[in-house]
Amino acid sequence: MKTPESFLYAHDTETGVATLTLNRPDRLNALTFEVYGELLDTFRALTSEPGVRAVVITGAGKAFCSGGDVHDIIGKLVDRSADGLHEFTRLTCDLVLAIRQCSRPVVAALNGTTAGAGAVIAIACDVRIAAASARIAFLFTKVGLSGADMGAAWLLPRMVGLGRATELLMTGDFIGADDACRIGLCNRVVPDGEALTAATAFAEQLARGPLHALEITKHALNREAHLDLASALDEEARIQASLMTEPDFREAYAAFAAKRPPKFR
Repeated sequence: MKTPESFLYAHDTETGVATLTLNRPDRLNALTFEVYGELLDTFRALTSEPGVRAVVITGAGKAFCSGGDVHDIIGKLVDRSADGLHEFTRLTCDLVLAIRQCSRPVVAALNGTTAGAGAVIAIACDVRIAAASARIAFLFTKVGLSGADMGAAWLLPRMVGLGRATELLMTGDFIGADDACRIGLCNRVVPDGEALTAATAFAEQLARGPLHALEITKHALNREAHLDLASALDEEARIQASLMTEPDFREAYAAFAAKRPPKFR
């Protein structure tokens, strides 16, 4: 995998956790065209990167990500042609798809302001751990755009319900970490300064788990949103029977019998 230049990338070979750190703290980690492109390439590569078993994404300083940079992106979009604008919005959507299709669990450490495209990147992740002072907003209507951006209208209702998603996407208002956790927008809240530590610990826990089974679980969560119950049950019966033939299932039983932790592949 090519090492990105527009944000920080670190891979702990002992734990199997890769950490992506958006690194423009003076601009609240606002996204540029380069950051978008390199995030897309990185998440696509992480699906098969040797030794990576889980991923953490966070931001340097006092923000996770404040969305698209006002000058470096928004200021330049006003001069683009219709085709150029669609090229950009397709790029942003492709990033969300890459996060959802990444075969590794992705944990977001929300250490502060999480807004606009940053908020959608956060909900595209599998788990969100927020600092107590974190604030989340889907700001798109505040700048005259649809709240349905980058898959937000698909992802958010499945997370918090249609009514709350409608309110968040239509108003663009900020919601605090505690309220976000209460409605299911984030998984847990930790004291300020501890979000990355908690997210990394959780990612390490997942990294010790059965990699293929976790990949199948993530795939099922994506796929079964489109299925009726009977089809979902057929799919899960087939997949689970297949996993029961694999070494990790046998290792789990052997570890239980021997009263030791399992050593998954």
